[in-house]
Amino acid sequence: MPETSDAMDRRIRKSKAALKEALLHLMQKRNFKEISISDIVQQADLNRGTFYRHYQYKEDLFNEILHDVTQDLVTSFRKPYEGMKEFQVGLMPSSAITIFEHVHQHAQFYTLAVQSEASSSFQRMICDVLRDLSLQDLNHIFPPHINPELLASYQSHAIFGMIMEWIRQDFKHSPTYMAEELFKIIHYTPAQRLKTE
Repeated sequence: MPETSDAMDRRIRKSKAALKEALLHLMQKRNFKEISISDIVQQADLNRGTFYRHYQYKEDLFNEILHDVTQDLVTSFRKPYEGMKEFQVGLMPSSAITIFEHVHQHAQFYTLAVQSEASSSFQRMICDVLRDLSLQDLNHIFPPHINPELLASYQSHAIFGMIMEWIRQDFKHSPTYMAEELFKIIHYTPAQRLKTE
């Protein structure tokens, strides 16, 4: 009996996921240049034919990982204000912040992004994505007296700094806890603290 389209799609997704996980696992131990396609398929418990059915080079596999993570990062960043006519940070609940759920879902990639020898380029890429999203989507809520490029860069590096610390602590806090802490930071101002003392 021929395989149905749904069953084939599931099999393709499963094979691709195994190859991606295998590459990320190997990259935590070795330089990308030292990893062969044979290493990847052996780690994934698949054959070379399966690899070549989906990719020509190991770089194609890595680039798809980057694309997947970046697209999911964009989705998670936009979730708090998606579909809103007017976004007000003050009215946003901490549960709307899903970027830490995204990081937790892609924990293997982000651990690699912080700990590998290629970490600086990964970190720059992630911060650039966050910065560009802020400038594209949230520029209208930036204070007019602050340079928007500098503010967006500051915010993106601050968020990624929290992510890095979370990874260094081996994800000891839940994504919900991290979102709540970011929520507190967003709403904290030293001037408010002085008034309460």
